[in-house]
Amino acid sequence: MLMSPYEARLDALRKELAARGLDGFVIPLSDEHMSEYVGEYAQRLRWLTGFDGSAGTAVVLAERAAIFVDGRYTLQARDQVDANLWDHESVPQTSPAKWLRAQAGAGARIGYDPWLHSRSWTEATAKTLGKAGAALVAVDSNPLDAIWADRPTPSAAPAILHPDRFAGRSSAEKLADLSGWLRAEGLDAVVIAALDSIAWLFNIRGSDVARTPVVLAFAIVDSKGDADLFVTPGKIPPEVATHLGQAVQVRPRDDFTAALEALAGKRVAVDKERCVAAIFDQLEQGWAELAIHRDPTVLPRAVKNTVEQAGHRAAQLRDGAAVSRFLHWLSAEAPKGEVSELDAAERLHALRRETGELRDLSFDTISGSGPNGAIVHYRVCEGTNRLLEPGSVYLVDSGGQYADGTTDITRTVWISGGEPPAEVCERFTRVLKGHIALATASFPRGTAGYQLDTLARQFLWQAGLDYAHGTGHGVGSFLSVHEGPQRISKAAGGQAGTEQELLPGMIISNEPGYYKSGAYGIRIENLVLVEPREIAGAEGDWLGFETLTLVPIDRTLVAPALLTSAEKDWWNVYHARVAKALAPQLNGDALAWLLDACLPL
Repeated sequence: MLMSPYEARLDALRKELAARGLDGFVIPLSDEHMSEYVGEYAQRLRWLTGFDGSAGTAVVLAERAAIFVDGRYTLQARDQVDANLWDHESVPQTSPAKWLRAQAGAGARIGYDPWLHSRSWTEATAKTLGKAGAALVAVDSNPLDAIWADRPTPSAAPAILHPDRFAGRSSAEKLADLSGWLRAEGLDAVVIAALDSIAWLFNIRGSDVARTPVVLAFAIVDSKGDADLFVTPGKIPPEVATHLGQAVQVRPRDDFTAALEALAGKRVAVDKERCVAAIFDQLEQGWAELAIHRDPTVLPRAVKNTVEQAGHRAAQLRDGAAVSRFLHWLSAEAPKGEVSELDAAERLHALRRETGELRDLSFDTISGSGPNGAIVHYRVCEGTNRLLEPGSVYLVDSGGQYADGTTDITRTVWISGGEPPAEVCERFTRVLKGHIALATASFPRGTAGYQLDTLARQFLWQAGLDYAHGTGHGVGSFLSVHEGPQRISKAAGGQAGTEQELLPGMIISNEPGYYKSGAYGIRIENLVLVEPREIAGAEGDWLGFETLTLVPIDRTLVAPALLTSAEKDWWNVYHARVAKALAPQLNGDALAWLLDACLPL
């Protein structure tokens, strides 16, 4: 019997590992920059297993293999990854390290690519394996690359300028601030490896990673304000080189390793979360003195300046009109029972393109009908595509990349075909109440995201319900749709960003939800801006949220009797604002739909 493609790939990897004297190998979904979303050349996990989610890890031993995903992807992994070849493991209940400790024998040599893992991961995994008498071994080259014959090459697309009229500050100003930070900390240089940090620092953008407008590059900045930018030759056109100026030396990407070793004797700042283990290894081989710091561009990137804030508002107006046109179209076409999840996603994409300003989507649209909507990070494809059936719940989570801002919005819609069930309305309204509670919150300066999370969950908790994802994530400015360091989540301490103080200028999502497995999903998501809040008689500095996203919420699913008068007031004020902001951009039937959707409760 012929092997399936995935069985053949697994077999080829095992033979390659044996030839290298390795008993196993760990395959993360990662790249050299610890990116959330990676270029096609780095999609090793998908190529080997068939899993195309955005987070996961595989481990291959001579006789056994396993794939590890969290609760967002359990169903997807079981659909996409052959259980005859792979054990399906759930995190955080287990981990690759724990699994290897149980499965790998004493003396086993488990390989890993140090350009794809963090130093923290390698230290923790080596310690765990050591308890079983096994060793974690860094490889000089990735064995998957040796067997992946048609592996795509990294993108050769040129970098583009991100003008100051969108950035709000010049790259020279940002480099001056960074060099000042280095001097204040008594440091000689800093390594910047995160792609969104590099794009922000140098005011450049690119198309090297789908959905995230970044350039594949590394950077080293010194305390004098000079910078080396390591990028594949040909990716920096003359106008970008002129923009970068004399303080920035553009060097071949292949020079990066030698440049790290050349920092011998220097005090160098490195971020353990955003720099791969190989960067630490190269610096240590060159006898640099390492200073562990968070990437110093992360916080100023998260705190949007006034120009970036204005850009976000403009992007939200443009995007809100496109999404409202989509919801109007959906209200007319979906009840016919002929619109599929893929049809709806493409229609929404087309309406965003019609703005003439769309650079890309900010992530693959989550277009989930009925039970597919209950899969939190559902990704529609031909194999899972469903019709939006009349009398069903439809969840659509989508966003756009515009030069002036990045958007992310979720709306849950009842597809007409009778009245929605009382249970659906009750749970939708509990989600709405949590959304309103967070949107209207006032909190003292110094408050972290985890301290606000309960506001969004409280009404679900009262009914013994909850959701298994965070309530809010940071959003970039024509950058990553998931941007740290801020987030709103139940976890404190163990999850990056939950203890980050919320600061004026940060943009974050407000997205409570509820998911009934096999039935439907509900999520209401707007983006909000952290802003100063004036409170009469207040002591100290207080903050709140300005809601940026302007799109009607489906009133069909609301149970008004469950709302307080204050919550109804929020609904009415919000929808009056939506109508006023979007009406000038719509006409005809779409305008009539908008005005009807925005009527007071």
